[in-house]
Amino acid sequence: MPLTRDEDIAALLKEARTIAMIGASDNPARASYGVMEYLQKQGYRVIPINPTITGEHIHGEFVFRELSQVGDPIDIVDIFRNSEVAGEAVDQAIEAGAKAVWMQLGVINAEAAARAEAAGLKVVMDRCPKIEIPRLGVEPVA
Repeated sequence: MPLTRDEDIAALLKEARTIAMIGASDNPARASYGVMEYLQKQGYRVIPINPTITGEHIHGEFVFRELSQVGDPIDIVDIFRNSEVAGEAVDQAIEAGAKAVWMQLGVINAEAAARAEAAGLKVVMDRCPKIEIPRLGVEPVA
């Protein structure tokens, strides 16, 4: 079951330091652009993943083509993809050894969530960290 209790979601956000964002965008009109900027201001390192703009930079971070290229430990994989293809992102997160997957608002894929949980990852689904952090009173990362 995905995490639903406030204290569990808050604990995940407090423990995390590095977030890989699959579907990050360099377009200021896209939600992922603003969420990435917000998370950075909260002290997280956010690594953008987007094959169409690989090699570019978003908010000062190099954009990788896929999660396997990152090379650093990943606490949360934040998924800004539609529900149908979220499973591919979850599979990449499992393969990369991430600790958790976070499916954004409107992204619901129970099969992918079950695969992530079976692999030992924590799962948050249909929520946004930009909303959850202030709602839960999570302090900025030191």
